[in-house]
Amino acid sequence: MPESLITPASVAGAAYLVAALLFILSLAGLSKHETARAGVSYGIGGMAIALAATIWVTVQGAWGDPAATVGLILLAVAVLIGAAIGLWRARVVEMTGMPQLIALLHSFVGLAAVLVGWNGALAEPHLEGALLDIHHAEVFIGVFIGAVTFTGSIVAFLKLSARMKSAPLVLPGKNAMNLGALIAFVVLTVWYVITPELWLLVVVTALALALGWHLVASIGGGDMPVVVSMLNSYSGWAAAAAGFLLNNDLLIVTGALVGSSGAYLSYIMCRAMNRSFISVIAGGFGIEAPKKDADDLGEHREIVAEDAAELLKNASSVVITPGYGMAVAQAQYPVAELTAKLRERGIDVRFGIHPVAGRLPGHMNVL
Repeated sequence: MPESLITPASVAGAAYLVAALLFILSLAGLSKHETARAGVSYGIGGMAIALAATIWVTVQGAWGDPAATVGLILLAVAVLIGAAIGLWRARVVEMTGMPQLIALLHSFVGLAAVLVGWNGALAEPHLEGALLDIHHAEVFIGVFIGAVTFTGSIVAFLKLSARMKSAPLVLPGKNAMNLGALIAFVVLTVWYVITPELWLLVVVTALALALGWHLVASIGGGDMPVVVSMLNSYSGWAAAAAGFLLNNDLLIVTGALVGSSGAYLSYIMCRAMNRSFISVIAGGFGIEAPKKDADDLGEHREIVAEDAAELLKNASSVVITPGYGMAVAQAQYPVAELTAKLRERGIDVRFGIHPVAGRLPGHMNVL
């Protein structure tokens, strides 16, 4: 390949492509417990490549440019601070506290999208005509999605960590309020594209922050796993919007992957929990619990540990269905040891995992 074609941008583009493929493999791996460990490794590798490529491009751009050198120093400081906080939280968090930690991380993605959107509005690009209109729409939509994700994730974190009552907030006309906020957003978007005045961006930021808080506050604690999954989807779309503003292909691809997979996973979770998908994402519309079936479901039979051991020893096939209690008791290690011993005896051992087991999508797969 001619040297003129080997530029920092082309090398970064190739690295971003590899990172995107690793992210796809990560999503595929996390869908099954047999491949969950490999899926986590793929995700770590993809993120490492993406960070390395971004830093390398920044270093190349800063060569001989004092102003860009300052930006490189700020980038290094941000990476070090973020890595220190991430390593600390990863070491101290319990597996049972993972849902609220992830909700908090989603809030950072939303806040980043808001800041990127405001930066795009304050630093107007040299565009004209339809391209400028598209840029204004990207700014407005990115800020709205990011702000909803930010406050919604904060409320989810507070509910999951018992810092806020898990009972749904029921305000008079709450559904009309949510619908009115969405209509106002559409109107303000058109207005901003036609007349890009800064006060409109201030209004939509405040509107989105309030909507995100109200949407999640209106949802009961029992539906928080679905909410976390949906906030994951929102954070993906916010990242994609930031990618358009920053002209970063990897952010666009990764954001679209996270956004679409999160939305589909939320739908699967709602079906598994016998909940209405529209009801949950619309801020708890129809929050009443499903009625229990009055039919006779049979009788249960309790046994002691010795009897269970005898049944396992004589079984030809065993299905283990772990749940949140396994994470609380940190029983994954004894379960792994039991599984190994049963398989040594030629017994077929499988795992039946509910989509929301462990209060988080894929939680039991990783455990």
